[in-house]
Amino acid sequence: MEHYATKIIACCITLGICLILPIGGLIFYAQKHRGEGIVSAWIVGALGFFVPQMLIRLPILTALSANAGFLSWTQKHLLLYTLGLALTAGLFELAGRCAGAGLLRKNLTFPRALAAGLGHGGIEAILLIGLTYINNLVYLFLLQSGGFDALAAQAAAAGADTAQLTAAAAALKSTSAGLFLLAGLERVLTMVCQTCMTAMVFYGFRKKDSRWILGRLGIHFLLDSLTGIPQFLSSQALTYSLVYLVLAVMAALCLWILKKISLAWREEPNHVQ
Repeated sequence: MEHYATKIIACCITLGICLILPIGGLIFYAQKHRGEGIVSAWIVGALGFFVPQMLIRLPILTALSANAGFLSWTQKHLLLYTLGLALTAGLFELAGRCAGAGLLRKNLTFPRALAAGLGHGGIEAILLIGLTYINNLVYLFLLQSGGFDALAAQAAAAGADTAQLTAAAAALKSTSAGLFLLAGLERVLTMVCQTCMTAMVFYGFRKKDSRWILGRLGIHFLLDSLTGIPQFLSSQALTYSLVYLVLAVMAALCLWILKKISLAWREEPNHVQ
């Protein structure tokens, strides 16, 4: 019981980060900048992730994954496939950010750029991690109460394939509470980076300077390439240490870039703080 209780607490913390932090951040920032279009900018930023990733890129990847030839190619060229995933993710999200900057171009202020970045990173946290952790919590409560076996038995009696249920239970049993917490830390650092990358694109769009946009693409490519590291390292401790070290350094760099953009924007005529 205590074993699952610790995991449940860890999952609740990460779930809070992925659900409460994005929505709470929006409410706080919208109150601080009333009348400046913060909510609409947040929505535009969220759509800049949702449309290109969830509605276009991921369905394409799902369709390709159903092709035996494509799967065989990915297994033979794992590094190239990993880098390709990172590049396409960056390009698709860049398109979403550029579209968002275009929609907000008539009133493209730093607070709105920041809000759009919070929307982009926030909706990503909600959809990719938050919803998953709701599912994790349901399963953990069932495992703790002993109801999981009954659920699997009911599914089997109904003729459903219980392989996924069994695999999910095995994964939750073998995953430590610390790893669930690390997912929350990863999301905080990633949201910082996503917010900065949106601000970079918006500022580059405003200044008609492609260097900001290309710089953002480079940061995104590096961050997404991190997801492929576990496939090439045998030590889990080394993998996590390397991934989180690079992610922390990139988040610190992104905070510095955000500060630079904020100061540059503030120096422009008719700026909005």
